[in-house]
Amino acid sequence: MINSKTGFKALAGAAFAALMATGAYAQEVTLKLHHFLPAQANVPKLILDVWADKIEAASDGRIKIDRFPTMQLGGRPPELMDQAIDGVADIVWTVVGYTPGRYPTTEVFELPFMVTDARAASSAYWQMFEKHMKDTEFKDVKILGTWVHGPGVIHTSDPVSTPADMQGMKIRGGGRSVNSLLTQLGATPVGMPVPAIPEGLSKGVIDGTTIPWEVTAALKVPELVENHTEFTGKALYTLTFVLAMNKEKYESLSDAQKAAIDDNSGLEFSVFAGGTMVASDDPSREAALDNGNNVITLDEEQTAEWRKLAQPVYDTWLADMTEKGIDGQALLDEASYLIEKYTPQYVE
Repeated sequence: MINSKTGFKALAGAAFAALMATGAYAQEVTLKLHHFLPAQANVPKLILDVWADKIEAASDGRIKIDRFPTMQLGGRPPELMDQAIDGVADIVWTVVGYTPGRYPTTEVFELPFMVTDARAASSAYWQMFEKHMKDTEFKDVKILGTWVHGPGVIHTSDPVSTPADMQGMKIRGGGRSVNSLLTQLGATPVGMPVPAIPEGLSKGVIDGTTIPWEVTAALKVPELVENHTEFTGKALYTLTFVLAMNKEKYESLSDAQKAAIDDNSGLEFSVFAGGTMVASDDPSREAALDNGNNVITLDEEQTAEWRKLAQPVYDTWLADMTEKGIDGQALLDEASYLIEKYTPQYVE
């Protein structure tokens, strides 16, 4: 005769195991999110925190995301991708260009005078990530978002109106394409992560930097240099970002926890992130003007002079892609088509 208490315990145990397997009941998990900016900067405050808060709410509290700004978990910004791959951090936000040449397909969105709008480009980036990069360059991580920032701006100690003004300047560039462009313009590109910019400017290690307006306030750039050069039409350059998660950590989650993350990541989130960055440009630009700084806006004719000098950057990149066995022209055509396709949705 079967003991009723024993039978009930066995049934209860089986039911609990089934609940665990289906994700109807999930153990609480704490994830570590690591990045390189101060917590009060726009991306952590307006993008990463918003995203993390949504996931915590969607998981009914069964996911907690601890945020570690300014490299608090150790290491340097170029190490963030490996931290996600190796599990030092569960999730990282980083500039793809901090590891030059490692993720070459993303560079199609960083080419000079390529991007019309950050939201359109971020949409194109996610779609091309799923098609070309997910199972190749990024196969070792779970990518949750892909986006670009608003138009890149040149911030310098001396005013810059023409390419000739760049001759001999030491300028911080954020990626391979912008560094190549700086070389074409006669400047000396200096590799330097974003957090190092203020010290580089204050100590005269660099004469200027290329970054979008949105992050200048957090870095106090308008207090360190007085001149800012922006362009008409397509952006001088943009940089690509990823929000990346350790694959093993993601796979260890319950179905319900995975859904909480997936439902708040991907295409829509990427467009939101790119749009939030570009929306943060104007307040920082206004702050520089209020500070009495000199904002130089080049018109279409002046911008065209710079655009002509950018062509060798494309030629070099296409040749580099060919060496890597990648059809760079096909990527360029596809990215251009998608950006143009989605631009009317976001630009009046």
